[in-house]
Amino acid sequence: MKRRDLLVLSGAAGLGLGAQAQVLDVNDAINKAGRQRMLSQRMAKAWLAMVHKTESNSAQQILDRSMALFDRQLVELKAYAPNAELRKTYADLEGAWSEYKGALVGSHPTRDGAGGLLNTDARVLALAHQGTVQYEAVTSKPVGKLVNVAGRQRMLSQRMAKYFYAAALKVEPAQAQAEITKARTEFLSAMELLRNAPEATNPIKDQLALADNQWLFFDLALKEINSAGPKALSDMFVTSENLLSVMDRITGLYAGLKA
Repeated sequence: MKRRDLLVLSGAAGLGLGAQAQVLDVNDAINKAGRQRMLSQRMAKAWLAMVHKTESNSAQQILDRSMALFDRQLVELKAYAPNAELRKTYADLEGAWSEYKGALVGSHPTRDGAGGLLNTDARVLALAHQGTVQYEAVTSKPVGKLVNVAGRQRMLSQRMAKYFYAAALKVEPAQAQAEITKARTEFLSAMELLRNAPEATNPIKDQLALADNQWLFFDLALKEINSAGPKALSDMFVTSENLLSVMDRITGLYAGLKA
């Protein structure tokens, strides 16, 4: 197997499952809240990959694990919420998640259901983002923003992959292209911010360099959107998982900073 294939099997497939089963501090809360954003998009990506019959076994495994992780983190974030505003956000997210979960598991993945799924995941993403921003506001330390920004990169990697699969299915392809272009621009801009942050330690910079390398593979796959055959569809799945895995490590490193 190629090294990039090994990365997806050993790294991102188990993303977050070894994390502490409770929120440790506000940086950890921002990390986990931000991870909920990513999971909303990753689940849709995996579901759409199954429509394409792309990496079907891995996609099913990732969907199942992502749903379990979302459930667990939702409980943790609700329990940790230090104010009424956050408690309301997570109560609303719980309702939106229930609807989204029903869409994910209520029927076999098909092209006909893809449009509805994309509409349902949007509310989950919006509320998960709202919770992340509210948790960031709890801390007065600059590192809170960096945890949020690094964590959002995870979501953008999965959002681009999700829309790649939607475009390949010809599900609102013009909107999918526009969303990919927007997310790509935001991802590259945020990488500059993270790279130049005074708080970036040498281990963080090393991981950012690795993320830059993974981005090259991912971006090459992304450029195949107008001729997405089986290889391009598979490459998108693997490279998006690899990029996600590195960005998750970077987010964890920023979350571990106490300054």
